[in-house]
Amino acid sequence: MDEQEMIETAFDDLIKSLRKGTTEESVKMIRRAFEFAREAHQGVRRKSGEPYILHPLAVAKIAVKEIGLGTKSAVAALLHDVVEDTDYTVEDIANLFGPKIASLVDGLTKISEVMGSNTTKQAESFRKMILTLADDVRVILIKIADRLHNMRTLDSMPEHKQVKIASETLYIYAPLAHRMGLHTIKTELEDLSLKYENPVEYQELEKRIHDYRDEHTGLYQQFIAPIRERLTESGYRYDITARTKSVYSVWSKMQRRHISFEEIYDLLAVRIVFDPKDNQPEKWQCWNIYSLITDMYSPKPERIRDWVSVPKANGYEALHLTVMGPGGKWIEVQIRSRRMDEIAEKGLAAHWKYKGDNAEASNEVDKWLAGIKEMLEQPGTDALEFLDEFKLNLFAKEIRVFTPKGEMRTLPKGASVLDFAYDIHTEIGNSCIGGKVNHKLVPMSHRLQSGDQVEVLTSDKQKPQSDWLDFIVTAKARNNILMVFRREKKEQIRIGTTMFEKLLEDMKLPFGAENLNKALLHLKLQHKDDLYVSLAKGHLDIEEVRKALKKKSENKFVKYWKLQFFKSDKDKSVPDKEEEKGKVINDITDDASDFIIAPCCNPIPGDDVVGMKIDGDKITVHKRKCPEAIRLMSSYGDKIVPVKWVSHKIMSFLAVIKLNGIDSIGIVSDITMIISKESNVNMRTVHFETKDGIFEGMIHLYVHNTADLNNLMMKIASLKGVENVSRVENLDG
Repeated sequence: MDEQEMIETAFDDLIKSLRKGTTEESVKMIRRAFEFAREAHQGVRRKSGEPYILHPLAVAKIAVKEIGLGTKSAVAALLHDVVEDTDYTVEDIANLFGPKIASLVDGLTKISEVMGSNTTKQAESFRKMILTLADDVRVILIKIADRLHNMRTLDSMPEHKQVKIASETLYIYAPLAHRMGLHTIKTELEDLSLKYENPVEYQELEKRIHDYRDEHTGLYQQFIAPIRERLTESGYRYDITARTKSVYSVWSKMQRRHISFEEIYDLLAVRIVFDPKDNQPEKWQCWNIYSLITDMYSPKPERIRDWVSVPKANGYEALHLTVMGPGGKWIEVQIRSRRMDEIAEKGLAAHWKYKGDNAEASNEVDKWLAGIKEMLEQPGTDALEFLDEFKLNLFAKEIRVFTPKGEMRTLPKGASVLDFAYDIHTEIGNSCIGGKVNHKLVPMSHRLQSGDQVEVLTSDKQKPQSDWLDFIVTAKARNNILMVFRREKKEQIRIGTTMFEKLLEDMKLPFGAENLNKALLHLKLQHKDDLYVSLAKGHLDIEEVRKALKKKSENKFVKYWKLQFFKSDKDKSVPDKEEEKGKVINDITDDASDFIIAPCCNPIPGDDVVGMKIDGDKITVHKRKCPEAIRLMSSYGDKIVPVKWVSHKIMSFLAVIKLNGIDSIGIVSDITMIISKESNVNMRTVHFETKDGIFEGMIHLYVHNTADLNNLMMKIASLKGVENVSRVENLDG
């Protein structure tokens, strides 16, 4: 098939994917947009070598087939890169296709230059997109389709670009797809992100999940057989499928709970999708099927999830239960009607299909968009800060609470009384002193549960305090508290800067990044603003700063290990093996100003690492899977510095392992004996506690690298009685 045939075939696929009932006039408009985009992108190719027009065609197909959008969205998807990549303007699009499509295309056009000195292109582009989203939610749905196709074709990109795009996807686009109710797309985005960020772990888990599914096929057939029989007897038309937990959700659960693959019991779940009978409410029929299943299998009471009575904020409706199946295995069952299933897969677009464009179906999303718009209108927030606040709003788990008058409010899980106060009104939040939950007096930090009835107590003398930030979880609360502090902080920074400049003048030192970084390093401060504010508030004595500036820079760490950094300019990927030696731009020596080991994840030699060069000349080295690194890579993609460990000498680094198991005589002696036999490992401290026949231990060790540590952990895990051995992350000091 030549290229022209390939393009025409892709266009035909798009037309076949359109909603039933699409008019001939609409098809002509889509054909016109396709011809226009093909001409505009004539001669341009993607990194993979294929004609560029295949990308907008694929995005349009995802938008209509997988998300369920209509003609205007298909046209906007076809034209989404025309303004950015060619000489055509938004006005040209408006003249040819009308103002509505031009507005959608404008929202989808990435910003071409940085709009502020302290921002990044990604963050600003995203902010611009959200501004348009507040007016038309289709912009974000098409943008998600665009990102999905980019992720599906990420193989042709250089490694550092893959990492940047995958981080951004995991940080923003997957939660955004979840918020829009696009469960299938969210799952695929997460899996693809993991595939490029942690390829080895991804492949191992994918194989283990596949093997598990093959191994348990017989068990599930045995489980499903009596359910099929009862549903058929009851006159239901239905589909039953067994679905596997996604690779990312398994990986995430293992990381979050520090458990092994074998300890995840809900790897497979059964989904029942039924055609509702006439003249019977869908909700009633869901509970009827629930009753049929629990007559045969015993349910686990704490694992019932009723999103039929009160749907999730993103519109998701279903009834979930976990029952004891054959062979003593817990099995999750999801019950949905055909309508619920389509909403679960296609989110908002399916809502509109069932309830019309102006229906209450998108009411929760409208409330959410109103909150986003309110955040955008707050003065003084830069794009990156906005991105972080926006991320907070993409909560996955919700609770429902009630006002004293019985009005229901949706909040993220873990929300406090103070979050509830800000959700009602900014001034009520600013003056909150506590609350009454179910008529009982509680502090403002009290965590709310679903079903709580909450009354907020206020005082005119109250004002926001810094410790409030420790327990609030909603973006609205955080944004309003920070706005109060921002005004105060500006003045403190001005005073602190003056004090620091005067000190440097007295010491006859120049005011610049070198002395500033030296002070921050020795005073263990993260940012120059922290230094200025501490000086202004009197938390830091001017003499302490003077001493810090006099200290010699030294970093024992780098005398024994080297880090190799590579150029990662726009045109060049990480160098291949032939060029590698010539592309080293910095072999670290004894100068501590070159790089910092990130305190949030404390990587040790052998860990998979990535460098971020954000402020000044310093490169901060993070573990690649560190949540803070993912956040930074998603926002500062152009600041990623590929980095790896290249050599080491005899020097040890502190690591901590945690273990537990069944207590028996001599178990501690056996564990310490294994450690003492290891020539490359030394113990610093050992702490064991025993309770009710179970022991728990923490061992602080000095190791050379991750290989030595992993080898030791495997040996300890093989001891009889030891259940779990894991490395503790996020060490303090």
